[in-house]
Amino acid sequence: MQCQIRLATDEDAVAINRVIIAALRESNSKDYPADVIAAVERGFTVQAIRSLMTQRQVYVGTVGLSVIATASLDDDVVRSVFVEPKHQRIGIGRQLMAVIRSRAASAGVDVLRVPSSITAQDFYASLGFVAIRDEFHGAERTVIMQLQLRK
Repeated sequence: MQCQIRLATDEDAVAINRVIIAALRESNSKDYPADVIAAVERGFTVQAIRSLMTQRQVYVGTVGLSVIATASLDDDVVRSVFVEPKHQRIGIGRQLMAVIRSRAASAGVDVLRVPSSITAQDFYASLGFVAIRDEFHGAERTVIMQLQLRK
């Protein structure tokens, strides 16, 4: 499957919302209770996604005309990496992260950070990220991880 990575546009917001909700409900729900999933979902309405696009570099992964993945770069922080469940574990997340890493390095970022869900912690570790601490937002546990880009 050939996945193309590009900057998101306003027209992608509905599809990005669909990808995020599907990933939260199918993948993340194995590690978080329903109330945490619902709270995270509320942060990714179509309107919220459009607003985030004005603050971050938001990318999408597409196959044909379909958006199947998303990730964003907010200065030195990776945010909102989600892959549609039926397309997980085939390298699309790695493709997105390669683009994010390249953009961060080009922008002079020395250390790339990611607030990882429990669900994605092993994925980020496989890319060289190291856990540095846990943060809690109510019942939601987030693992703060980092990757040294420059020494």
